[in-house]
Amino acid sequence: MSKRRPPLASPGTKRRKVADQTQIDSFFSPQKSTLNLSKSLASPSVKRGSQSSIPKSNKGSSSQSETSSTAREVVDVDSWDSGFPGVLGPIHDSLPVTKPSSDPSLFFPPNHIGTTKNSSVPYAFLANTLSEVARTRSRISIINSLTNAFRIILMHDPISLLPAIYLLSNTLSPPYIQTELGLGPSTISQSIQHVSGLPSSALRKLYNKTGDPGDVAVEAKSNMRTLLPHPPLLVPYVYEALLKISKSKGQGASKQRQSIAEKLLVSAKGEETRFLVRTLCQNLRVGAVRTSILTALARAIVLTPLDSQLKFAIPEHSTWYATKTLLDAACPVMEGKSNSARDVLYGKFKNAETLIRQIFCQHPNYDHIIKGLFEVRLDGLAEKVPLAVGVPLYPNLGSPIRSLDEIYERLGDLPFTAEFKYDGQRAQIHAWKPTDDVVKVSIFSRHLEDMSSKYPDVVALVERMLLSSKAQNFIMDSEIVAIDPSDGSLRTFQELSTRARKDVNLSDVQVPVCVFGFDLMYLDGKKLLETDFRHRRALLQTRFSPLNMGTKERTRFDHVERCESVDGRLAVEAFWAKAIDSRSEGLMIKLLDTEIPEYTPDKETGSNKKPLFATYNADKRTYAWMKLKKDYVMEGGVSDSLDLIPIGAWNGNGRKAKFWSPILLAMWNPSSGRATAVCKCMSGFSDTFYKDVTDRYTLTEDSDVCSQKPLWDCELGGFRPDVYFKPQEVWEIRGADITISPVSIAAKGLVSSTKGLSLRFPRFIKIREDKGISQASTPQFLADMYTSQQGRSGRKGGHDEGDLVDIDVSCSGAEEEDEGEEEEG
Repeated sequence: MSKRRPPLASPGTKRRKVADQTQIDSFFSPQKSTLNLSKSLASPSVKRGSQSSIPKSNKGSSSQSETSSTAREVVDVDSWDSGFPGVLGPIHDSLPVTKPSSDPSLFFPPNHIGTTKNSSVPYAFLANTLSEVARTRSRISIINSLTNAFRIILMHDPISLLPAIYLLSNTLSPPYIQTELGLGPSTISQSIQHVSGLPSSALRKLYNKTGDPGDVAVEAKSNMRTLLPHPPLLVPYVYEALLKISKSKGQGASKQRQSIAEKLLVSAKGEETRFLVRTLCQNLRVGAVRTSILTALARAIVLTPLDSQLKFAIPEHSTWYATKTLLDAACPVMEGKSNSARDVLYGKFKNAETLIRQIFCQHPNYDHIIKGLFEVRLDGLAEKVPLAVGVPLYPNLGSPIRSLDEIYERLGDLPFTAEFKYDGQRAQIHAWKPTDDVVKVSIFSRHLEDMSSKYPDVVALVERMLLSSKAQNFIMDSEIVAIDPSDGSLRTFQELSTRARKDVNLSDVQVPVCVFGFDLMYLDGKKLLETDFRHRRALLQTRFSPLNMGTKERTRFDHVERCESVDGRLAVEAFWAKAIDSRSEGLMIKLLDTEIPEYTPDKETGSNKKPLFATYNADKRTYAWMKLKKDYVMEGGVSDSLDLIPIGAWNGNGRKAKFWSPILLAMWNPSSGRATAVCKCMSGFSDTFYKDVTDRYTLTEDSDVCSQKPLWDCELGGFRPDVYFKPQEVWEIRGADITISPVSIAAKGLVSSTKGLSLRFPRFIKIREDKGISQASTPQFLADMYTSQQGRSGRKGGHDEGDLVDIDVSCSGAEEEDEGEEEEG
């Protein structure tokens, strides 16, 4: 048991110098201390929520804002020491949503809400929206609540829309721009303690009771009394304060960040406090994921166009927007009866949702999208916010298959290519020439993180490629693979992962690489996403020749090794055998030309054959791209590995009595924003790895990552581990097959209405250091794997009555079965 530290002196005690201050233990640990923060270019001004622009009068007046400004004003938080801005009047509580989750088509936001129009939206309104969303797990209710909230913001103050979306999405900038927030658990704990006056021991007690830092802050402040009421927090004001925190660097930055956090907490009330602290911890604990936010935004724009001139004069034949006539006709909702007007309205919803989601997948930047909506509305948004060099798009994804036979079952006689699936890191390469003699290069991971500083050798290689190809710009999909410096042969991903993650000097590169280009999405100002793969590949091969830098590092560019279906099945089988013998993971199968079949009903299933598009489908997983991994064909088991999150464990028995074993693993449920337990794992671990896990998750009184209570809000189903882990890492897991389980609730409702899915005989492969918990496998992915498994002859997963899922580790046979598993994962 760790030694308990003494609490901080009472608030009335004069503070000692920093070096002599008693250390405050953090009573919790946030999910991540990194937020995506940045000041994006050409974004709408959010000046109205700033300190300098908030009026001092309490008569409800509001200063005007320049909506056309392209520079974001950052509030001068240092001036807060002189006091907060004057009271704004009744705005703090004047924006209620009477029925937050009601049908948006039946909800009519008022045009005037108790204060001067166009004053900034209070943060209390956003906190109340989050509170409403947190109370439900219904996706429809979540989308309705968000849609209605966006409509109120659009009617009241459109300039508050962008910061509201970022705060609701728990990010403050596009995913490819990363800035460290710099607020660790200790800083947040001290901020709450200083504001509330409670000692650290009291906060720890509250945390053990509630398991949530936001709930702790609410209870800690519940008995506070102030002589003068603080003015309300405003949405842009909170957003700018977080930007200020992220920009605090150098000497005294930690103190400045804590000071800003404390001043926000002082002015926060009720739900504001709860969600402000959760925002600082980067864990809102609501089910408002990216898809829900984009869907709600699209519906809000359909119902409440941004152009004020359209609010009362929408053309009757508008393609995108809901007219008053349409809404009046769609409003009568009678159970069991169709409504053609309502069908038209939901058709407009679907069109807008498809447009905004597609634009976001190709250009994931809320700043640019909201600015585009302000300027051209939905009508010209695709042209205003296009695919652009320097802004990464979400990658095309492949569907897992189990055998060569499945390739021909799914594609038949359609032409395809088989490519080596290399054991490296996927990289999206952007290159362009701002001027004739300057080349810019950016390299992004599959999760859109900027990796340019990790691969200076690749940057130098791409600069040379751009010049030799005589291209002006391009976006290329590729795989970076480690190579042997002596002979150029391929090495494993484990060797590639030994490279430093950022700020690598070219002279310090120890692991040389080869860049294998396999797709081209943009070339010389032309978007190629809608063209077939055959055409994209031809451009890649003709415009970019293999290139060797000729240096001692032997960094080079090459095309993927491939085999064509026209060469015959025997050639494809021989190529598969070559992949098995090589250092590749297997094969990628890619359709060369789009195929749209005639829609003839399938006699057995009654379903129609779906078209397959050979286009580049950002953020989609289709059978136009399939991945065949040799491990699953050679070893048997499910068709793809799962990326799972360790969230708990049991005490080991016998030889493993000193370790945690087995480990409880979970999927990431994007609908609820929580980890969902799916299975136990006790295979594939070495004793060295067991010791490392046990050391990382040591159970102590002040541990931030291990507890005997379920503090981290995971969906456990019927699993009851001895200890609970903080969800913070991702492991690659394989299994024999997928079964319906009475213990697991993962994918419950997707296959069975009463039971979830689980993985039989799960086996640890490796830690996925390139993934965060939100990139772990989802219940929908598991359900799709189960459906695919059920469709294969002789591969029925069937039902699992719990004996293989929730095994009794006290049974000696279970330990003996795992006795030989000593190899490293």
